[in-house]
Amino acid sequence: MPIDHKQPYDDSNIFARILRGELPCRKVLETDHALAFHDINPVAAVHVLVIPKGAYVSWDDFAATAPEAEIAGFVRAIGETARLVGAEPQGYRILANSGKRAGQEVPHLHVHLFGGQPLGPMLAR
Repeated sequence: MPIDHKQPYDDSNIFARILRGELPCRKVLETDHALAFHDINPVAAVHVLVIPKGAYVSWDDFAATAPEAEIAGFVRAIGETARLVGAEPQGYRILANSGKRAGQEVPHLHVHLFGGQPLGPMLAR
């Protein structure tokens, strides 16, 4: 039996509202498939969020249901964002939390791009 990858999407989440222009953001990049903007509570010198424009809750949802062009466009936007904010030559980290237990606070797929300083270990022990 196939797995249902599509979780209900809450179109009142903060990222959906940003995509509709109801809330402002400090935009870094906008493409046909993605929007990148500065995090309002940065935890690193460079902290940018990259979100797909489609209504996807998680990586699982996105990987299972997004068209190939949208997947490619989103992944390319992450790399282009790293170059635009100057993180690419010095190194950066991308992080996507999936689900509440992993720390996902907004139920819209998003990638955090961190850089601009030494980032330390990935997980505290």
